[in-house]
Amino acid sequence: MLTIRLQRTGTKNKPTFRIVLAQSYHAASKQALEVLGSYNPKSKVLGIKNKERLMYWVSKNVSISPTVRNLLIEKKVIEGKKVKAWQPKQTEKPAEVAAPIAEAAKAPVAPVAAPAEAPVVEVKV
Repeated sequence: MLTIRLQRTGTKNKPTFRIVLAQSYHAASKQALEVLGSYNPKSKVLGIKNKERLMYWVSKNVSISPTVRNLLIEKKVIEGKKVKAWQPKQTEKPAEVAAPIAEAAKAPVAPVAAPAEAPVVEVKV
């Protein structure tokens, strides 16, 4: 399956990205079928090599990564609505663990009695 995605280039603390057409199973490798453009996130500059070629792949219903899709919509290369590009970490516990905790929270709490005072012992020196 083909996808249009970002491929990081550049050095440490100076990121630049290529917009590439790649096989989805080669996502981590540097294998790209075609370089479609570039993006510099520091200066917010988007460079498209050949807009007709990009639109050709979009017309062929090639999947676009959410980040690239939002970038192309923001720069008005394509039209559409932006999508959520990332998912927050799931901190929720599984349902088996969460159910007993929820039940315990609903249970009435018995009032706590004040502790009995300890006898005071006077010591003469």
